[in-house]
Amino acid sequence: MVDHMRPVLAALALSLSATAFAAGEATPVAEDPALEARVIELSQTLRCLVCQNETIAASRAPLAVDLRNQVREQLAAGKSEEEVVDFLVGRYGDFVLYKPPFRASTVLLWLGPGALAILGIGWLSLRLRRRATESDTPELTADQRTQARQLLGEQDNESPPESRK
Repeated sequence: MVDHMRPVLAALALSLSATAFAAGEATPVAEDPALEARVIELSQTLRCLVCQNETIAASRAPLAVDLRNQVREQLAAGKSEEEVVDFLVGRYGDFVLYKPPFRASTVLLWLGPGALAILGIGWLSLRLRRRATESDTPELTADQRTQARQLLGEQDNESPPESRK
């Protein structure tokens, strides 16, 4: 009888876990659609501190949910988007911004990839120029040519292969 109960217990466990998972995914929505639109718009400019490559609008991480709730609460309290962003930057630093401002502390973030690309292209072009001028095969001497012709069974009075066309 225990063997017959296993599928029933498995189905029950799956339905309970699916219900619990669905309850965990539900995000609170403001009753005011205009406020919710502002929350979503602002959340798309803020980085998830856990995921790092997602906005808090796209992330399902608990910290991102908390940050969205903070944004919602502050906007509902009458704060402007700039005040909310200033609060989050003061608390978490420029890293919370999905597009950090151009400052002395972030100059490497903004200019680093371009500088690396320019350096890489310069190195590659220099290397290709050097490679074109370098000869991989040394020029044969007259004695070496004669010996090669003899090995190949050619006669000495034939012209060298470079001049044949």
